[in-house]
Amino acid sequence: MSISRSAALRHARWYRGCRLHRSSVPGLVRGWLLEPGSLTQRLRQGCPDGFHLDLLEQRLMRPLRDEALALGRPSHEVAMVRQVRLCCKGVVWVHARTVIPLPSLERGLRRLTRLGARPLGEVLFADPTMTRGEVEVIRLTPGHFLHAQSGAAGDEVLWGRRSVFTLQRQPLLVSEFFLPWLWRAGPGR
Repeated sequence: MSISRSAALRHARWYRGCRLHRSSVPGLVRGWLLEPGSLTQRLRQGCPDGFHLDLLEQRLMRPLRDEALALGRPSHEVAMVRQVRLCCKGVVWVHARTVIPLPSLERGLRRLTRLGARPLGEVLFADPTMTRGEVEVIRLTPGHFLHAQSGAAGDEVLWGRRSVFTLQRQPLLVSEFFLPWLWRAGPGR
């Protein structure tokens, strides 16, 4: 039985990270979800000899309805959507999705469209104008559109987080979905 994209999106909700109950999320997972620093830096520390980024796509498209809502933008408006995989020695640890509204691109963030295989986190956390909004958390089950896009296998549950970052007073949304290989590898334990 297949589930439509709109039906699958209704089966998962984003929750405020500050309301995350300790009993609902394994300890190791919780530490990654609520990490206040640069995820890129933490992944590099966990994989010093083999960290790399694979750029999957970057194009203008309509973001998901909840992404537009998080950015305070109309749901019909196109944005720059960038999807990458953060890997250790060829194993995908994190699938990341960034949504940059067109007004943000027009007001100083166009340089973010030229990152290529450079991690966005390096740019965000190096910029003194950067602020980060509240972390939201999601539990994705198979059948969810974003679960399928992550490349996760089978029936594995994925945990994800997202935040609206502001860079030079312009918003962008960064969502990160942690694949089970990260927990199995155990970096940062």
